[in-house]
Amino acid sequence: MGWKEAAEPVLTRMPSVQRPDGHVPFKRKLGWTGGILVLYFFLTTITVYGTQPVGVGGGDAFGQFRSILAGANRSILHLGIGPIVTASIVLQLLGGANLLGLDTDDPRDQILYQGLQKVLVLVMTVLTAVPMVFLSSGILPAAPGAQEVMAGFVGVGNAPMATKLLIFAQIFIGGVLILFMDEIVSKWGVGSGIGLFIIAGVSQRLVTGFIAVFRDWFSIVAGNTSVNVFTQAGFQDLLFNQGHIIALVTTLLIFGIVVYAESVRVEIPLSHARVKGARGRFPVKLIYASVLPMILVRALQANIQFLGRGLNSLGSAPAWLVEYNSSGQAIGGLFYYLAPVQRPSDWIWWGDQTGTAATVAAQEGVIHVIARVGVDLTFMIAGGAIFAIFWVETTDMGPKSTARQIQNSGMQIPGFRQNVGVIEKVMERYIPQVTVIGGALVGLLAVMANMLGTVGSVTGTGLLLTVSITYKLYEEIAEEQLMEMHPMMRQMFGN
Repeated sequence: MGWKEAAEPVLTRMPSVQRPDGHVPFKRKLGWTGGILVLYFFLTTITVYGTQPVGVGGGDAFGQFRSILAGANRSILHLGIGPIVTASIVLQLLGGANLLGLDTDDPRDQILYQGLQKVLVLVMTVLTAVPMVFLSSGILPAAPGAQEVMAGFVGVGNAPMATKLLIFAQIFIGGVLILFMDEIVSKWGVGSGIGLFIIAGVSQRLVTGFIAVFRDWFSIVAGNTSVNVFTQAGFQDLLFNQGHIIALVTTLLIFGIVVYAESVRVEIPLSHARVKGARGRFPVKLIYASVLPMILVRALQANIQFLGRGLNSLGSAPAWLVEYNSSGQAIGGLFYYLAPVQRPSDWIWWGDQTGTAATVAAQEGVIHVIARVGVDLTFMIAGGAIFAIFWVETTDMGPKSTARQIQNSGMQIPGFRQNVGVIEKVMERYIPQVTVIGGALVGLLAVMANMLGTVGSVTGTGLLLTVSITYKLYEEIAEEQLMEMHPMMRQMFGN
């Protein structure tokens, strides 16, 4: 008996959101999407009962990764989409190594795959939440007042553990809620829940960031600040800190580059085999795999840093392995080099002497700062290309799956025989190369945006994701409206 037969009774009985029986009207899709978005914002305002206020002990376990992992620190959605993304990484790696033995074209295997994904999400939720709550250092420290309340129910001796269990239960419920919220949007709404939550979180920080930029500019113009642009420190402060000039330029530049890259494509001509004059084009975009694989790369880095913080909290890890400062930033050891560059102060060692880079440069030397930037560039460029390949293969965007879809739609490439193998060979000329180039390009853009800084400190990856997801959401909405106006097109392209 294989693993599929043994696990089938469990995987096929995992709770799931029922798919719509037929076509969902566009207005209803917008209604579901808007409703889930409102629920998401509402849940991020609900503080986990029993924890200390934000800013008191522990900090945010995800730190600068928060913009791409969504959620809110110490709220019901504290974990955000982290467990979903981590489960996707595991499934992509297992699927890429062909260890699952699942055929996504088989309806039975599709159900098993979805059930396995849910099980992995629950497992990752537990594995992420347990260290946060139960470690002695307390990334999510319990508030003394909550322990006093719990003492009245379970006794003074059991109050600390009961409080931790209560905090864990709330975080776990939040992880389950965001899983099904994502599924509702994917089946009944527009786009995906993961993309929607990322847009929501990053947009909120962008708006706050732009307000801060205009407020600081007003202070500079009005003379209500000590910034002197005629000194080296003042000029640097104008560029990177209070003036936000570099961050503003970087943010606008990333917007422009992503929108332009989304429009760069190789269009393969298609014609209908039976309907004379019916023609079309299959676009192979420069960012063919989209920027969503970047979530997987950054989530992998987030999990590595989360492991480092866990080892650091135990107090027995050697200095060559992990060393963190009081703010929770890696300043030495192996985990320092594996930490992503998130802000200008992570690599600019001159000027501001309080930054991480200045501290490391003074203690270890400039070469260590440069090495960290090199490792992050290599990790993001190589990781972007690798995960883009995995993404394309597991989402049926590869040459073989694309050729089968074109064949099933009755289309063919003019000048070539109507054969799946022939179409696949044509697709292999473009898709693999464009996938690697696009994935590496997105990784490079993400690191460069982080190094220069962005408005609202949303990080380069968060900004890339927001612009790209918004662009694709716009395209999907336009397509939905077109099919609502012309129902015959829906029948041609399938429901």
